[in-house]
Amino acid sequence: MTTNQSTPDAAEAPATGPASQTLSRGIRILEVLADARRPLTIDETAGALGVHRSVAYRLIRTLEAHGLVEREPAGAIRLGARLAALAAGVAHDLQAEALPELTAAANELGMTCFLVVLDHEECVTLASVEPRHAVATVAQRPGTRHPVSVGAPGKAILTQLPASAWPSDVTAALAGEVHEAAVRGWAESQNEVIPSLHAVAVPLVLRGRAPSALAAVYLPTDRDAASVAARLLDSAAVIRAALGG
Repeated sequence: MTTNQSTPDAAEAPATGPASQTLSRGIRILEVLADARRPLTIDETAGALGVHRSVAYRLIRTLEAHGLVEREPAGAIRLGARLAALAAGVAHDLQAEALPELTAAANELGMTCFLVVLDHEECVTLASVEPRHAVATVAQRPGTRHPVSVGAPGKAILTQLPASAWPSDVTAALAGEVHEAAVRGWAESQNEVIPSLHAVAVPLVLRGRAPSALAAVYLPTDRDAASVAARLLDSAAVIRAALGG
């Protein structure tokens, strides 16, 4: 008797082969441009990737064709408008509910307020709002990322994870700060992600979603960090209720 054995369809088979070097380099170009926060020449981009200029040029041409990068008249490269459309689709409902709350909190506190989510071992900013009438504000651009083991937003996110899931670089001192943040319901940091800046963050726990947090970043002030946290906690409660907890 013979037995028919089915072979998994190639499209359904797990991706066990090597990653695409070309795709990885293209994504890396977008990351380099985002981190630079200014247009870069092809030579600068090639140098950042460690590839020949001709390789960088071909990658940039492909990204340009898809609207992911744009070229200035002088030839420098910057991120393209198409990226904004793609970013808007990430956790669309969460961003939609968070933006009004971030706007209200930013204007009341006079501080830049933002939403971060956990991506592997990094915090990624999904949305950010600067206060309308503040004399001096801090920019926190969507797409900005930093290790979850650094800064107030990271501590607020770590309170939502078991210690076994924390990155290996979490020190005993940081573990103590995360425990303290979990007990009081909010985290703070100073001079951690960006020198001279203070940050306060609160956990945003949403069922079925990656750990996230609401945060405020600002220049040192006499304002009590607990009052900043209280305002952020109010916004977190509103967002959580709107999204079903």
